[in-house]
Amino acid sequence: MSAERELEVSIDQDACTGDGLCVQYAPTVFEFDIDGLAYVKDTAGELLTTPGSQVDVPEHLRLDIVNAAKDCPGECIYVRDRATKSAVAGPGADE
Repeated sequence: MSAERELEVSIDQDACTGDGLCVQYAPTVFEFDIDGLAYVKDTAGELLTTPGSQVDVPEHLRLDIVNAAKDCPGECIYVRDRATKSAVAGPGADE
């Protein structure tokens, strides 16, 4: 993964199992809602509950976000290259 690549992340709540590994890895990016499912948060900390919402991955959290996607038991975290939309981690990625 090159340092110049900008990444984005989203969560598929239909596949989320609510295990919370993502929240442990990166609580500034992931958070539970009252429904017990994880969602992404924008840079202001607002929970984005619209299905398919995505946020940019902060440079200093890249490894945490990628590891969250790889370790997620629900396989519901999608990390993509922002420019090409190709999968970097999570479902569809060559891991």
